[in-house]
Amino acid sequence: MTQKIAVIRGDGIGPEIMDATLEVLDALDVGLEYDFVEAGTTALESQGDLLPQATLDKIKEHGIALKSPLTTPVGKGFSSINVQLRRHFDLYANVRPAISFPNTQSRYQNIDLITVRENTEGAYRAEGQTRDDNEARSEIVVTRKGCERIARYAFDLARKLGRKKVTIVHKANIIKSASGLFLDIAQEVGQEYPEIEANTMIVDNACMQLVMRPEQFDVIVTTNLFGDILSDLCAGLVGGLGLAPGANIGENAAIFEAVHGSAPDIAGKGLANPCALLLAAAQMLDHLKQNDAAERLRKAIIDTLTAKDSLTADLGGEGNTKSFTQAIVSRVKG
Repeated sequence: MTQKIAVIRGDGIGPEIMDATLEVLDALDVGLEYDFVEAGTTALESQGDLLPQATLDKIKEHGIALKSPLTTPVGKGFSSINVQLRRHFDLYANVRPAISFPNTQSRYQNIDLITVRENTEGAYRAEGQTRDDNEARSEIVVTRKGCERIARYAFDLARKLGRKKVTIVHKANIIKSASGLFLDIAQEVGQEYPEIEANTMIVDNACMQLVMRPEQFDVIVTTNLFGDILSDLCAGLVGGLGLAPGANIGENAAIFEAVHGSAPDIAGKGLANPCALLLAAAQMLDHLKQNDAAERLRKAIIDTLTAKDSLTADLGGEGNTKSFTQAIVSRVKG
């Protein structure tokens, strides 16, 4: 069987890491076909639109997209193209694994945790915004539906992966309305999963505990703003955003991405590390129920890192994007 996916090559280093990722996916021979679409500054230059309707139509048609980093020009268009994509397709679950890899510049070892972030509500909706010279306001709005479905997604994911604990992160001691509703509903949902330990943690304590004893965490579920902060913190625990993939999941579509920026300062120099997008591609394969291929991909990355074979400079090596990709391809092919 074949599966067609929408592919956004992105801006800056995006095309380089996307080409590397597609080369590895082709080596896996999993029957993927690519429908290339544009977004970001590339789309603005060629089509006069940061997020063309044709791109939205193709993502809707295929239901799956693989996306490199995009640049949103300051002062133009959307506040964030990524946020717009999530809202347009109601991609309510942002899933960010943080896993220790060998031979990375990390302060910790043996970390294996997942942050599940609500992606469509909360502070990032920025509703009711007003501002003058003396005061600025922005409402935080969450709904029972939004809280329940993200909590259920997190507990379902924990059950599917054999995880033992879900930590509900909140600020209900201060934000008693919005964060209180999320906490109450997440705890209600947790009672339906008796085999999974459900604990709660205030967000500031969660930040401290992640730094002091990250091994105590398994799956974290939280609201939009807190999830954005915590998922980047977790990426820092395992070596940075260069090893941080992300999945944005909805009922009818899913977008998989490298969560780092477009790094225009090194674009075209062959210095980019494609690991984040490769790991996002592994998430995509899992989503497509190509679990064996996903594990082959992750193993090839781990084996390449272990061998220190052609690693890019950010990983402590002297290789480049092309040589690093070839090292992974050779292991995928076995």
